Order: sequence, then structure tokens, then C-alpha cells
Amino acid sequence: MNAHRFGFATAIGTVTLVLAGVVGAQTVIQPAPPPPVVVKPTPPPAVIVEPTPPSSTTVIQPAPPTAATVPAPQVVQAGDIKATEVRAQTIYANKIKASTVNGVIHQTKDVKVDGKTDIKVPSLTAQVIYAEFIEANTVTADNIYVRELERR
Repeated sequence: MNAHRFGFATAIGTVTLVLAGVVGAQTVIQPAPPPPVVVKPTPPPAVIVEPTPPSSTTVIQPAPPTAATVPAPQVVQAGDIKATEVRAQTIYANKIKASTVNGVIHQTKDVKVDGKTDIKVPSLTAQVIYAEFIEANTVTADNIYVRELERR
């Protein structure tokens, strides 16, 4: 019977171990996960910029402003024109009073002018000028059609 008891005890011990294993399974502490791996970035390589000594000094000056050029009008119609100089390819006027007149002068009876605006400028240039009266130091045109011309 001793052997039997031993077997029983072994069986009981086995059951106890199994139960202890089951009970222990509920209380088993699992090992902690390994710590996270931290990878530190490598710092960028140092860049050293050495200034170059100035070889010479350069001074940039802005260009002077240019005079605005306004294209000559094709046709000017005016009542009276007073200017230092009047230039055109063709001038039609009822009266011209000028110190110098350059161009071919054609005597005409009357010039019909629609414009009644008076113009007073230092210089007037156009392709064609229609005027009641022109007073200037110099009048220059290829052809001048005028009723009355007075030189001063």
C-alpha cells in the first residue's frame, strides 16, 4: 500500500502542481518589454565660411533719368498758337506772324479751322497744323498755306 499511497500522493501532488500552475498562471508576472531604442540624429557637419577680403570697392550709381519723349501728334487744330518754334510737314493758317519762315509758302484765300482752342507752348511739332493765327520766332514746314504772312 505504500506504493499505492505514494502513487496517490504523487497523483495528488501532480494535481496540486497543476492547480498551482493554473493559479500561478493568473499571478504570473510577465517580464517588462525591452526599453525603446532611441536613435539620436547626428548633427550636421560644421560649415565654416571665411570672408574674402575685398579686392576693390565698386560703387554703382543709378543712371540719370531720361527725358520723356512724347510723339508728335498727327493733326493739331487750334484758334491761336503762340510758341517759340512751330514745326510741321504742312501748315494751314489764316495769319502767320514770325521772324523766320522756312518752307514753300502758298498764298490761299481762307482756311477753315474747326478748333477754337488756343495753344501756348515753347515748341509745337505735328504732321499737320490748322490754325487761325500763328505767332512764333520760327515757323518751319515743307508746305505753308497762309492767307496773310507778316514777318517781324
